[in-house]
Amino acid sequence: DAINTSTSNLEHEISQANARIQAHRVAAKRQLSLGVVDGLISKYTDARGLGFSGEPGVNVLELNLALDRLTGGTH
Repeated sequence: DAINTSTSNLEHEISQANARIQAHRVAAKRQLSLGVVDGLISKYTDARGLGFSGEPGVNVLELNLALDRLTGGTH
């Protein structure tokens, strides 16, 4: 999904795999442990579409807001 998303940067969800790929960089940039970032990724992962089909997605807006709350909005 990192390659297939639009260039508008308005995507509200990314795959868990994509989020986990970025977790190390986010943790380093935000000066948080990888465990904290992974926990937030899990917390802000939405259920499968319609409850039974599709892939779970990470709500990027909510994840970023939570990261901002933890780090005072610095990144």
